[in-house]
Amino acid sequence: MDPERLTRKIEDAVRHCGALMRGADRERAFVEQKEGHGNFVTFYDRQNQEYLKETLTGLLPGAVFVGEEEDVHGDILKGFSFVADPIDGTMNFIRDYRESAVSVALLQDAVPVIGVVYNPYLDEMFTAAAGMGARMNGKRIRVSGRPLRESVVLFGTSPYYEALTALSFRVAEAYCRNGLDIRRSGSAALDLCDIAMGRAEIFFEMRLSPWDYAAGSLIVREAGGQVTQADLSPLCFTAPCSVFARGSGIRDGERPAEILKTLGNA
Repeated sequence: MDPERLTRKIEDAVRHCGALMRGADRERAFVEQKEGHGNFVTFYDRQNQEYLKETLTGLLPGAVFVGEEEDVHGDILKGFSFVADPIDGTMNFIRDYRESAVSVALLQDAVPVIGVVYNPYLDEMFTAAAGMGARMNGKRIRVSGRPLRESVVLFGTSPYYEALTALSFRVAEAYCRNGLDIRRSGSAALDLCDIAMGRAEIFFEMRLSPWDYAAGSLIVREAGGQVTQADLSPLCFTAPCSVFARGSGIRDGERPAEILKTLGNA
């Protein structure tokens, strides 16, 4: 496997999906409600996923494909697997908010080795291969080294898990008081890429699925950042977990559980 060549092929596939998103006819999007609050799927999610599955498995025969819009996911613990989100930020896509992405990761034995995230509205292509650094539109990128007091903090509200809502906003309040400001975009994949670019210093969400962060987590790491669960344990790529991404200026003691103590209600 030539990682550079394979990355370029994955880029081609996600560009195709991005073009479909830009040209979408929202009157024919066929929006459906899935399980969970605010959890939707559109015709374009499914169309992108079908295209990615056919194209990516053709690039690496024998690889498992795991996509958000399917009922049964393959076993990724052994061998190669593609983990894909055909449209990350579906609610944004439905509302034409233009903060959505196509996200594809290649994992080997459940460890990301290639990550590609594409924002078709800004034509920003984020890529990383293990040990080879991270890039945006071909140029090397690096995380910020700013400390917490100078940080912009990105977060997700885990909207499909309503029991986590109050906790998410308490952590966001604590970071807002100890940093510069907070942002909520609606696309975890793009938030992680913004950490990799140094546009922000912290991203957290209390529960995400692997297709939300598999590609972006590698991009952050290859840009010099760190990505773990909120308690600093390793990410899980076989089940949902919390995600805590940070630039090089953020310390271990500034993780969500610790920052809550600044409010006196950890």
